[in-house]
Amino acid sequence: IHSFTHSLIHYYITINHCYINTITINTMSSSIPPEAKALPDPPTDGVSALEFLSSTLLASTSWDGSVRVHSVNSDSADADSNDDTRNAVLQLCHNMESGPLLSMTTLKENETTIITGGLDGSIRSLDITTSTSTLIGQHTGDKVACSCLGTLANNTVVVSAGWNAQCHFWTISGGSNQEAITSIPLPGKAFSMSVHQNRIVIATSDRRLVFIDYDPLTKTASIVLERESSLKYQSRCVTFLQGGIGIALGSIEGRVAIEFLPTELLQSGGDQQIPKKKYAFKCHRVNDTVYPVNCLALHPTHGTFATGGCDGTVVTWDGLQKKKLATLPSFSTSIAALAFSPTSTATTSNTTPSLLLAIAASYTFEEGERDHPKDEIFIRRMLDSEVTPKTK
Repeated sequence: IHSFTHSLIHYYITINHCYINTITINTMSSSIPPEAKALPDPPTDGVSALEFLSSTLLASTSWDGSVRVHSVNSDSADADSNDDTRNAVLQLCHNMESGPLLSMTTLKENETTIITGGLDGSIRSLDITTSTSTLIGQHTGDKVACSCLGTLANNTVVVSAGWNAQCHFWTISGGSNQEAITSIPLPGKAFSMSVHQNRIVIATSDRRLVFIDYDPLTKTASIVLERESSLKYQSRCVTFLQGGIGIALGSIEGRVAIEFLPTELLQSGGDQQIPKKKYAFKCHRVNDTVYPVNCLALHPTHGTFATGGCDGTVVTWDGLQKKKLATLPSFSTSIAALAFSPTSTATTSNTTPSLLLAIAASYTFEEGERDHPKDEIFIRRMLDSEVTPKTK
């Protein structure tokens, strides 16, 4: 192929003996897509969350109860690298003593602090420089598991929600008094959460969506909107769209809904041309088999997003233009979590900066207990064409 890189190949198409056209293919335009590189020393049980602390530090939580932090040098995701683990190192593995970890969040512009939520209902912070953990809060009740976490109010407040159908707000400093600042009852179990500025959206059981605003001055929280999901089946994951103008919502029935907020609820910086009409589309389906959409990750610059499903695929989308951007090569098992790096990094072979996508290929037990591939975390450098919005 290389001997013909400067040649043009002409194909002549004839239908019913009639000359139609000449198609010209320039072989110089072809390029090898980046590979997904496996990180060393992955979790020993199901991966529950991924978060970048910086462009080169990736945190993960797992049902094995531990937080892991990998140093992800840009070379470790370089498409030209022949070694999947080159320059990628496990820097930290710390058991949080919370049982299985179900959720995680990090602080903006803080590369040293990780917040985790456990099956035992505890919310703890971890300082990765000292491996010191601090109890921030504790869920109470019959079903205490902390399934969702976020930070707001300039990194001073942690918001949690879980199986006790409550949303709690905690002082991030923790201390001897682990009482919540304030709490709000939810219509059901919390399955997924997203935060934009001081607004939270929570997807709960019974297909409910709850939008909550937190006021850091009065330290109060209030529900500003509660409604039923536009999807017919249970929600699995939710994320705010860029600017907080609406949400992307994934369900167990292989669909994603794009829903916009009413104009009166748009915050500063939102697109004032909203509202737009909500819509939904099918995804993560193979022939007649429908797979759950497990996770969503918003691109921090372009506002496009990636979805991961139980079919083992990752797909990128332009939600505003209703366009599918790219489908990555399939993985051996379910995609449990996704995360984009916060800033671009340049490869050694290519000076053009690009974002990394962290991908957790980890069985989510959608088919019950059975043999499955080992849990792994991959890093993949994304091409601009895979994440850039489509032109109208």
